[in-house]
Amino acid sequence: MLHILTHSPFQSDFSALLRLLAEGDDLLLLQDGVLAALEGSQALELMLRAPISVYVLEDDVSARGLSGQISPRVTAVSYTDFVALTVKNSSQMTW
Repeated sequence: MLHILTHSPFQSDFSALLRLLAEGDDLLLLQDGVLAALEGSQALELMLRAPISVYVLEDDVSARGLSGQISPRVTAVSYTDFVALTVKNSSQMTW
């Protein structure tokens, strides 16, 4: 399943998202959701403990001026990669 976080982890039910993650799921951070990938953040540490792959949309990171602050432990993706993730995952949930 592809989980898409579009809101800041501080303004969403981030704990519910974490509970629903299953092994092999993908998590894509978009819009203000990219804040969850800030290096040293609690949200980042919680996501990285889950048996999932975490991605962040490059354009949304750049638009917020956060390029130097995003953890290298998440994978930056383009819009083309975003489409590939949606094709790979037949079901999606947006948070």
